[in-house]
Amino acid sequence: MTEVVIAGIGQTEVGEHWDIGLRELAFDAIQDALKDAGGLKPQALFVSNMLAPNLSHQAHVGALLADYAGLNGIEAITVEAAGASGGAALRQGYLAIASGFVDVALIVGVEKFTDKIGAGVDEALATTSDSDFEAVQGMTPSSQAALLMKRYMHENNVPANGFAGFALTAHANGVANKNAMFRKAIKAETYAKAEMVSDPINMFDMAPNADGAAALVLTRRDLLPSDFKNPLVKISGSAASSDTLALHDRKDMLYFDTAQISAGKAMKQAGVVLDQINFFEYHDMFSIFAALQLEAVGFAIKGKGWKLAEDGSIGLKGKIPCATMGGMKARGFSGGAAGVYQAVEAATQLRGQAEANQVADAKYGLIQSLGGPGSTAVSHILQRI
Repeated sequence: MTEVVIAGIGQTEVGEHWDIGLRELAFDAIQDALKDAGGLKPQALFVSNMLAPNLSHQAHVGALLADYAGLNGIEAITVEAAGASGGAALRQGYLAIASGFVDVALIVGVEKFTDKIGAGVDEALATTSDSDFEAVQGMTPSSQAALLMKRYMHENNVPANGFAGFALTAHANGVANKNAMFRKAIKAETYAKAEMVSDPINMFDMAPNADGAAALVLTRRDLLPSDFKNPLVKISGSAASSDTLALHDRKDMLYFDTAQISAGKAMKQAGVVLDQINFFEYHDMFSIFAALQLEAVGFAIKGKGWKLAEDGSIGLKGKIPCATMGGMKARGFSGGAAGVYQAVEAATQLRGQAEANQVADAKYGLIQSLGGPGSTAVSHILQRI
């Protein structure tokens, strides 16, 4: 199979960018990625976006960004898979290069949450659930995650502070990430006193919605510029899976089948086993999602994913480092850009450029994006070569 390498990466600081529009935000990340790639010219642009038609009153984002970036004439499409949009766009770029039909692909994820405020944001986020049977009842992603977390805690006898380790780890790792929205560590007592959002989820159990853009340039190794100096990282495994959109249609709401299936397929393609994975960038939009992903992928047995956060196993020096640059909890959840940020951060790790957040001797990283509560899962294995 054609070897797909990451030639360039770029990202903007995640936060509230009130003074900049959707296209300008994306352009900043695109410029950095193309420069990092040594001036490679893309033939295809895959844009991941989740809510621009709802929040920014803008559809057809692929053509918009191609035009603004001076890339008129290239193939340009938008990929939407709720919170998994970034991972899905990366997979489309990977498939385009692997197929041989595209030599250089540009993937950019972008979201502008601050184009709306208040109830309008919740209404937009609710469109990622089953409109006829969930959203119409007033269910939001946070209330749905709260129901999952409450059931999980009941079935597995999890104490009230059992999920604190996910937030503590994320915020500790976010301190040194200059692009993270929150760069301050928190203490266990801070978590315990946090305001409740939707019982039992408190403000530290969910990632903040934020603006951001991240980009990657993919190509084949033989097409890299002769003076290319970046350490080489390739995508050695890529897979996606889907499940029911509505939670009530599943036989087990507390097991993310899609996370298991996509991660398993990606690892098989890459020819690696779980023990070879050096770090895991999970989709910690909510703490409960992180726990369920750890279990589905195989790092913990069912009902014990929360224990890995409690005992420090997911720390930078733990058994399986997670959210190594702060994850979505400290970096911020930037909708359709979230999965692209994961890939940029994983590439940074594998290049050995993560500085204070560097995972020692990292060769393989697993990144996984979720759409909704595991209705879609996209997994990639990134490898240092």
